[in-house]
Amino acid sequence: MTHETTETAYLAGGCFWGMEDLLRRIPGVLDTEVGYTGGWLENPRYDDTHDSKSGHAEAVKIVFDPAILAFEDLLVHHFFRMHDPSTPDRQGNDRGTQYRSAIFFTSAAQEAAARAAVERVQASGLWPRPIVTQIAPFSRWWPGEDYHQDYLVRYPNGYTCHFMR
Repeated sequence: MTHETTETAYLAGGCFWGMEDLLRRIPGVLDTEVGYTGGWLENPRYDDTHDSKSGHAEAVKIVFDPAILAFEDLLVHHFFRMHDPSTPDRQGNDRGTQYRSAIFFTSAAQEAAARAAVERVQASGLWPRPIVTQIAPFSRWWPGEDYHQDYLVRYPNGYTCHFMR
């Protein structure tokens, strides 16, 4: 009998459509879902995230196999390469606190890995400006509306500002 162990990450780095599309392709990622976290409003909807009405970030919930993909590697080799973590509250043309760069950790181990990842990426020189990614404890997840889930799978020519650097 095999026992599968999974871990869950909650990452924000701009529009959740583009992030989800890139994250789902990573070996070891088992499932993704777009939604909202990091704010104060209960049951936020898409329109609630704009203009800091809710404090929530557009984010992706990632279920992954840590035997295949370590959390720090997810951050260093993927998350910090698919968005610009040096632009506060902005990715491409998308502006506002809902587009901030953030890692919402679920354990002390994830927090330590997130801080180590920021140091590694900053030292690498990939981003010449300081990384401004928020590292905060995860509190609650609010799934995004159905029409946002798997958006770029259903609309392959849809808008995205995410690409691997």
